[in-house]
Amino acid sequence: MSIFATRAWHAGAWHDQVRLCVTDGIITQVHCGTQPQSEDARVDTLLPALANLHSHSFQRAMAGRTEHRRAGQDSFWSWRSLMYHFLDHLTPDQIEAIAGLVFMEMQEAGYAAVGEFHYVHHQPGGTPYDDSAELSKRILAAATQTGIGLTHLPVLYTYGGAGKAPLSGGQRRFGTTIDAYLHLLDQIACTLPDMPADTRLGVAPHSLRATAPQDLTVLLANSASRPVHMHIAEQPKEVEDIQNWLAARPVEWLLETQSVTKQWCLIHATHMTEAETLNLAKTGAVVGLCPITKANLGDGPFNGPHYLGAGGTFGVGSDSNIRISLTEELRMLEYSQRLRDLKRNLMVPETGSVGQTLYLGAAAGGAQALQRNAGKLEVGCLADLVAINSADAQLAGLAQTQIFDGLCFAASDRVVTDLWSAGRHMVQSGRHILRDKITQDYGRVMAQLLRSLTN
Repeated sequence: MSIFATRAWHAGAWHDQVRLCVTDGIITQVHCGTQPQSEDARVDTLLPALANLHSHSFQRAMAGRTEHRRAGQDSFWSWRSLMYHFLDHLTPDQIEAIAGLVFMEMQEAGYAAVGEFHYVHHQPGGTPYDDSAELSKRILAAATQTGIGLTHLPVLYTYGGAGKAPLSGGQRRFGTTIDAYLHLLDQIACTLPDMPADTRLGVAPHSLRATAPQDLTVLLANSASRPVHMHIAEQPKEVEDIQNWLAARPVEWLLETQSVTKQWCLIHATHMTEAETLNLAKTGAVVGLCPITKANLGDGPFNGPHYLGAGGTFGVGSDSNIRISLTEELRMLEYSQRLRDLKRNLMVPETGSVGQTLYLGAAAGGAQALQRNAGKLEVGCLADLVAINSADAQLAGLAQTQIFDGLCFAASDRVVTDLWSAGRHMVQSGRHILRDKITQDYGRVMAQLLRSLTN
């Protein structure tokens, strides 16, 4: 397979007339200042595609269902109770079809891969399926259908709250002991030979409030070199609860008791002290930021300038999937800093393009978090690539040096024309090649779900 681009971001700079060759999903040749050949896919502007490092795909079907104010104060915790009720009605077929739509929408938005933080394991009420990996296999099936690169992150969720509180209500669909979880990992690992070669399996202790120190120790001892993803410091109440239980704030406790390395991705890390922010940056771990979801839930902004100033690594994810948009995720990250600090152009360590810093930083961090050799348009890397149309009215008139800024701050996802996930050319002319089938399947299961929710 070969691609010819009018321009491409390669080796840290813009180059004109760029031709790439891809074999078995890997970039094998990059030639600049050359001519196209008849077999080439022709695009305008070619970039390394981002990985969406944090997704709960089933929550996409909740979009628009939780925006009605109830008596009292709505918060993350009231939203969570609605989510548990919603979960009671989801079937395996529905979970697969929803994931298919979500993954398709991600690719059309410019994401080549996803980290699916998957914590729905059982039937409503908590009874296991005959095959304990039933719902993980539905996620794998959706990834296979859409062609998206997948790092599957089954979740260890043992307790209902800090201090080993018992599971209750909707949490019972998540609940696994450490032994059952390790068995689940083995079952999922057995299916990977049937998946594309770029598929990865990671581990995901949900949070300090949903696990316990001794279980975390056992899990990490059995995680080998797999990526480790974990929610942390997402909510002030969570910070307070963990401090009361473990005599330390969540990030503080984790950094003092565990070997946090580049293998880790800590999701949200919103409520940190300045010392925690700096110490986390030094570990080389990725912070997974989900600005649209955090804004929707009213969780607060991440401390971006201090983290970047300390050399911290970050990526972005769509989390609740209430709105899947790569460009909006990046601009919301910057705008949340501006709204808090009453300043502009904050998500850049010193001087330079904010859009370029956001885009390339998220490309590198997302690839690291999902253990994909991607995030760069270089020989030997996965062909995770996105093409945009710089002649679109949203970008027209910008100098080449302003393309990243235009993409992050002025453009919508309509500027995406093509998307390759490990060389799989799944988005062409702005549409996923299986869009009609995927949307029909989604519409069918949503009609079923609506009837179930209203009965």
